[in-house]
Amino acid sequence: MKLGVFTPLYQNLPFEKMLDKVKEMGLETVELGTGNYPGNHHCDPDELLQSPEKAKSFMRAIESRGLSISGLSFHGNPLHPNKKLANDSHEVWRKTVLLAEKLEIPVVNGFSGCPGDHNEAKNPNWVTCSWPPEFTEVLNWQWDEVVIPYWKEEAKFARSRGIQVAFEMHPGFVVYNPETLLKLREHAGDNIGANFDPSHLVWQGIDPIAAIKKLGRENAIFHFHAKDTYLDKENIKVNGVLDTKHYSEILDRSWTFRSVGYGHDEKLWKDMISTLRAVGYDYVISIEHEDMLASTDEGLKKAISLLKRAMFKEELTEMWWA
Repeated sequence: MKLGVFTPLYQNLPFEKMLDKVKEMGLETVELGTGNYPGNHHCDPDELLQSPEKAKSFMRAIESRGLSISGLSFHGNPLHPNKKLANDSHEVWRKTVLLAEKLEIPVVNGFSGCPGDHNEAKNPNWVTCSWPPEFTEVLNWQWDEVVIPYWKEEAKFARSRGIQVAFEMHPGFVVYNPETLLKLREHAGDNIGANFDPSHLVWQGIDPIAAIKKLGRENAIFHFHAKDTYLDKENIKVNGVLDTKHYSEILDRSWTFRSVGYGHDEKLWKDMISTLRAVGYDYVISIEHEDMLASTDEGLKKAISLLKRAMFKEELTEMWWA
């Protein structure tokens, strides 16, 4: 496995200074945003698709530092009921696939998106329970009329370019757990899989080890995000895990995104790395930093240190068995 980082955390740095920073931190790969929520500060598909020289210079800057690109990330909502927002996300998605093909990057990461509750809706509607019965009707309409038709076509488009589509299972979107990911994969094709991010799963009550085993048996893990979540048990006892308070209200929230090792102990992270290897995943661990209690450099350094220990242990085990 290789250790890398999702680079929007350094969006304030110019491209080559960001690469120098990543190299200095001892990382091997970068995951680059191409627009929508992550922005395209370090990777503009329009610019790189239109200019072969700029694309060559772009790759030269990465490869000359001994780095590689683990994936391009278009995180947006191409199913948004607002047609302009949906089209903007769709355009970024399509250009990201074309750029990944051009640069020979095998994986494109993103969200599944979420539609509204009918054709004239203005905002997405994430259904979380089956009753009253109209909730089930909305959910069936979303999947049958919007989600499956769209991603069936788009998965075909990605496949024709040799690209795997890795969805981050994220509440608020129709793919938010292994069951919904596998449902979409069944209907749209096996080049749809997971950008496995445990931080969005653990607060839902999902065991990341069990989820890795489930998806790994289906060869459905294409990329991995390393981000942690702290569960505030006292707040959960009172209010449960669904929490709409702003992320800055840390003392009152049921859960909070943290740097790796500050939500769950080192053993769980070692167990996740071990389980990934057991199911045959040998690609990239890409660190994502969204910790409001740690500076970017501090959080990233702590994550790198813990993950290197976990990965080194597994490498030693492999050597011993060899």
